[in-house]
Formats: sequence, C-alpha cells, structure tokens
Amino acid sequence: MGLADLHLHTIYSYDGTASLAAVLNRAKQAGLDVIAITDHDEITGALKAMELASAYGVELIPGIEITTADGDLLALFITEKVAPGLSLVETVLRVRALGGICIAPHPTAGGMGMKSLSARTILKALRNPYVAETLIGIEVYNASTLDRISNHYAAILGNRLDIAHVGNSDAHVVDAIGLGATEFEGSTAADLLIALKNKTTKVRRQKEWSAFRVLSSWGIRYVESAFIRLSGVARA
Repeated sequence: MGLADLHLHTIYSYDGTASLAAVLNRAKQAGLDVIAITDHDEITGALKAMELASAYGVELIPGIEITTADGDLLALFITEKVAPGLSLVETVLRVRALGGICIAPHPTAGGMGMKSLSARTILKALRNPYVAETLIGIEVYNASTLDRISNHYAAILGNRLDIAHVGNSDAHVVDAIGLGATEFEGSTAADLLIALKNKTTKVRRQKEWSAFRVLSSWGIRYVESAFIRLSGVARA
C-alpha cells in the first residue's frame, strides 16, 4: 500500500516556511512514497524539487494551488503555471489542456483568509463532462485547517460525489507533513493516478494538531524562515 501527501507548501509560497530539501527529507521520514508540492500560484519550487526528489527516495508530482475566482484548486501533474483569477471551470479546463488533474482542497473551509470552493460551485462545475474528467478528487480531510467542522462537511460532500477521496496535510511547516495522507494500491505516482481515476483511494489521519499548535508552529517557523523567504538564499 502506497502513501501520498498531495498538498504541501514550501518557501516558494508566500506563507511557506520550509526549504525543498527539508520537505523532501521530512516526507521520507514520514514514510511517504509520493508527494506533491503545491505552492500558491507558483510552480518554480515544484520543478526544482523534481530534480532533487530521487536522492531522498520520494517521488514528486509537480503541482500548484491555484487561486481561482471561486476558491482554491489543486492542480497536479503539470509543469506550467496556470493564471490565477479565472473561474473554476476555466481553470480546470486549462489544467486539462496541460495534461493534469485537479483536486478540490479544503472545500467549504473558512478562516485565516482561506479561499475555499463551495459545495454548490463544485457540484455545478462537475456538470461539465470535461471538468468531471479532470476534477477527479476531493480533499475530505485537511490536517491543517483551523475550521475543523469543514472536514466533516467535506466528507459529506465527498460521499455525494462520484469522485476520489483524499487526505492531505496542507503543511506549511515541515513537522506537519504526513499528518493527513492518502493510501493507494501500489507505490508510484502512476499507481496513485490510477487509484484516483478508479476512486479507490483511502484517507489516513495521524494524531490531529490543535488549532493553537497549527498557528503557533507556523508563526515560529515563519519568523525563522524570514531571511530565506525574503532573500531567496538556499531555498533548495
């Protein structure tokens, strides 16, 4: 059984705190076979991490967390940026044209400036057959959301949809990597893609952090990483 965390942020995100090397090293320590780096509207870090991942024994999927006009969207298996600010449908179709897939992250969640897709928006978008072929997963468990009840609502929504269920950490600090993860048959990114399309993935949860720990850990790491974040030194 393989294990993946498909929602990770690095120093290349405006709110990220971890270098690429730190993310890859922690992913290996956490027993993850596959990870996706999904920085906010940025793909540079993910592309650089692809060159480093094999040395850490982890397979990396390049991705982005795209800010759509309707809420955040995870785009995986792409190597080009997709412009932010477009509608959910248009964004998904652009990801499709690049050969990627999409996952709806932390649906319905609010707080701390989080921009989430609503259930209505997702349901409406999936009426488009091309969107339905590309938006193939929903994050029914997000380990870092402060809006804990949203995981409950995401699970209810996921059960209504003919779509793969995933769990992710949404880690902005290295210690959170793997707190939420996705189980799948096999061990490679190719196996994971098949499992997503076949809707056979399963969610794995580790011991949940309190909202205080999520915030305080991020605050400390954010201050610690200020020099790297502002100067771009040793981001790898």
